[in-house]
Order: sequence, then structure tokens, then C-alpha cells
Amino acid sequence: MIKQPYFKQMEDDPKPLRAVVKTTTRFEEIDSMGIAWHGRFASYFEDARVALGERYQLGYLDLFNNGILAPIKKMHIDFKTPVFFREEISIECILHYTQASKILTEYIIKKQNNTVAATGYVIQMLLDPDYQLFLTQPDYYKDFCEAWKKEGCK
Repeated sequence: MIKQPYFKQMEDDPKPLRAVVKTTTRFEEIDSMGIAWHGRFASYFEDARVALGERYQLGYLDLFNNGILAPIKKMHIDFKTPVFFREEISIECILHYTQASKILTEYIIKKQNNTVAATGYVIQMLLDPDYQLFLTQPDYYKDFCEAWKKEGCK
């Protein structure tokens, strides 16, 4: 079965930006079946999203300090195989380019043996401080996207 991409990439879009974090599952994350509780995966995604934001100056405080709020509009998770107590996992966050006023991130959670445990995506809308949707990209995010497209972010 071939996985369809969560987000379509246009021919002239820059390559997605990536960050990876590793963690070991803790007892508090395990459910009564002995596996990582499904609700914990949102936090795993968030850990990688924060790392990506810090790496590329697109973190929540970077946005907030530039008058941008970024609440989640949609989250989707596809569970592939269980994660167990004290298992090391890596969480990759992949930022996809868009000209829209939103942030598109994809996630891949892998077990230590490189088996994919889960994949998913998050769509965040960009709002002004009065919680109104930006109809076009706000300046800070627009400048970020233009630099990304022109130079690629390193």
C-alpha cells in the first residue's frame, strides 16, 4: 500500500524543513494495555514542532512577538504499531511550504529499529492578537516563507 502524501508539494515549492527529537516513553505515558496512550501522540508531535520552531526561528514566541497566534485547526494521526514503556522513539516534524496563512506540519514517529509507529499532520491557522484570521500571510511569516523559498533555510 502506497502512502499518499498529507500535503501536495508544488514543483516550485522549496524543500520541506525538518527537525527530529528523540525521547524514551515514560511510565505515565503508558495505558492499561501496556502501550503508549494514543492521546500522548499529540504531545510527541508538539515536542518535535517546538524543536523545529527553535531551529528556524518559527517558534510560538517568535510568532507571538510578531503579533501572530497559531492555534491548531486540524490534527490527524495514523497509528501503525504500538510503542511500549521505556522504548526510545524519534519524532520528526516536517514543515511544508504554503502561500496560505497557515502552518502545515507532518510528523513521523519511529521506533529504535526504524519501524514507523505513527504518522500524522497538523494544520495551524494564523490569527492576529484579536483572534481574527489573517487573510494573507502576516509580514513575519511572509518574510520567513520568502527567505525559505529564495535561500532555503539552513
